[in-house]
Amino acid sequence: MFERSLETPVAPQTAQVAVAPAAESASAVQVARAPASAAIIPTAFSPPPESAMPGGDYGKVIRLGEQVFMQTGKYAGRYVGNDLNCASCHLDAGRKPDSAPMWASFIHYPAFRSKTGKVDTLASRIQGCFQFSMNGKAPPQDDDIMTALQTYAFWLAKGAPVGTPLPGSGYPKLKKPAQAPDFVRGEKVYAQNCALCHGADGLGQRAGDHQVFPPLWGPRSFNWGAGMHQIGNAAGFIQANMPLGKGGTLSEQDAWDVALFMNSHERPQDPRFLGTVEATRKKYHDDPSDSMYGSTVAGHVLGAP
Repeated sequence: MFERSLETPVAPQTAQVAVAPAAESASAVQVARAPASAAIIPTAFSPPPESAMPGGDYGKVIRLGEQVFMQTGKYAGRYVGNDLNCASCHLDAGRKPDSAPMWASFIHYPAFRSKTGKVDTLASRIQGCFQFSMNGKAPPQDDDIMTALQTYAFWLAKGAPVGTPLPGSGYPKLKKPAQAPDFVRGEKVYAQNCALCHGADGLGQRAGDHQVFPPLWGPRSFNWGAGMHQIGNAAGFIQANMPLGKGGTLSEQDAWDVALFMNSHERPQDPRFLGTVEATRKKYHDDPSDSMYGSTVAGHVLGAP
């Protein structure tokens, strides 16, 4: 599936194999909603090709950003705590529409995000990716890694209108499915379409020191604070992009089902953990239709220490 290259507390659910339809998910790159008068440009944006990357010292920083993006553990290993690369979720080196491309990140930030409750800059957004999606720690804003990633995003966005919604900027927002997402159906979809690359155990595939296909759950995947743990985000990404190279071939119902299945497995703890699953769920995951955190699956409470 993934490219190699989220008042009253909700009690944990029991023996859960299905959940109610999720509300339309927020884009993985969450941006402030544009005014009603702001028209979305109907034509797709194309970032510059790699062959157009400039030379000199400036080009070296852009290229370093691309290298960090593609091989994050190798070039930014001190900030990474799992086996994912940036390109695991932002496909085609951060270029592909409908996979939260990097050019969209640049033109949409700073922006208010409900996740943090404040206006985030592009730098703080990238720091969050390291903390949650990479299950690591945030690089300092003046770190060379941060400079390189932001410069790479800036270069990819060359010619794009800043602050203007563009097609393909985040992950698609699917309509609520006709049937509630279901674990058993999702397990079948996974076996037929995903296990070949990501393994029956969801732990991905390696070739020596290289992670060919990323783990979708388990100790070396994204943690419970990452945007991809939200069923709506995962479903939109999967339907548009998976299986790799065959995006759009799964039905939306299949995408919802397999997203639920994927996110019904254990993964690293949310870094914002408040001491108990119940307190953490109430604060950060209080939507049983979109987060499996704190739910009981096969007798295990997801997120339990």
